Amino acid sequence: MRHLRWLALLPFLGMMAGPFFLNRVEPLVFGMPLLLAWLVGCTVATSGIMALIYLTDPANREPEEGP
Repeated sequence: MRHLRWLALLPFLGMMAGPFFLNRVEPLVFGMPLLLAWLVGCTVATSGIMALIYLTDPANREPEEGP
């Protein structure tokens, strides 16, 4: 599980490194400049990666004990 949490670093790196390589207006992706589309994609990827980490976390599989 410890290695899977490193996946959370990928969207952060994408958002930080993307502007250095993708800072241009053309091409348009779904009507947005390339950089904006890249940042939106990283935001969506963050949700997917966090869901994957949550689903594979063993602490979430243990049944909760009620009072």
